[in-house]
Amino acid sequence: MTLRLLLTQSGQGLKSRSAALPTIYAFREAVDDGGTPAAEVTIPQGEANGVLGTIGGRYGGWALLLMEGKPMFAYALSNQSQHKYRVASDQPLAPGNHIIRVKFDYEGGGIGKGATATLLVDEKEVAQGKIPQTVGVRFSLDETFDIGQDTGTPVLEEYESRMPFAFTGTLKKFVVVLQPQNLSDEERRRLHEELAKALMAVQ
Repeated sequence: MTLRLLLTQSGQGLKSRSAALPTIYAFREAVDDGGTPAAEVTIPQGEANGVLGTIGGRYGGWALLLMEGKPMFAYALSNQSQHKYRVASDQPLAPGNHIIRVKFDYEGGGIGKGATATLLVDEKEVAQGKIPQTVGVRFSLDETFDIGQDTGTPVLEEYESRMPFAFTGTLKKFVVVLQPQNLSDEERRRLHEELAKALMAVQ
């Protein structure tokens, strides 16, 4: 069974929202343990750019975004350039309605292991990339989960000068589907203990 986390707003599309710190830990688990973030968008004539959804930032996090009209999933293990991973289409989105989705397959075998990210547009694969190591426990103590823009630090330096890099198309819906964790009972216990320590540290 999957759990669907849906943040949506009718009419003009979804505006940016920021979540509290405990949600950061939940959404780290949502993606790193095999979750799949997806966005339903409308692209105007010309092109659209900006952040669709992001959590964490420069020192650890992920973002689903459009740059130069091309969809991209970015993952940061740390602030070092060798720890920035990009899975991007080489083609811009055509005007109209699209669903952009990331399938994040966590390898398992422990906490902070590798994963494969597959980027899909309208359920067709447009890019795939390997992330050799993922963030073990939490992305950040002071970043937020944002939709439609990035109010913290950028996951990639490429869009720092354009912050908050608000999406210029229409974001109709942003969804994260949680998949069963690919961790043993002991690994889940250790992870929850670390998350509890992190929560205590920010109270």
